[in-house]
Amino acid sequence: QVQLVESGGGLVQAGDSLRLSCDASGRTFNSYSMAWFRQAPGKEREFVASIIWSITNYADSVKGRFTISRDSARSTVYLQMNSLKPEDTAVYYCAAGRVGDRRAPGEYSYWGQGTQVTVSS
Repeated sequence: QVQLVESGGGLVQAGDSLRLSCDASGRTFNSYSMAWFRQAPGKEREFVASIIWSITNYADSVKGRFTISRDSARSTVYLQMNSLKPEDTAVYYCAAGRVGDRRAPGEYSYWGQGTQVTVSS
């Protein structure tokens, strides 16, 4: 069993930065793929970034602006978001699982409660 708790969301202006954190419980943290998804009102949940060991993967819409990282000693995954745009506004979710397709939400077994990110223009 893995429990995930996100933090770090907030209201910022376009061009600003935020860092999201996802604190994970459970002994098998290092063996799971970890990912960030987001969901805007009226839209489907979409993949943002994933990390397994040191291998990272990003959605085209955030590549070059967002960075995913993990601190295994702290069982924490981070999402550094730079150059934020209004279209990045969404609830951001942390996910964990042993996955095949890292971009597919259905592959992940564990989810956090989400943290709101709002970017004003």
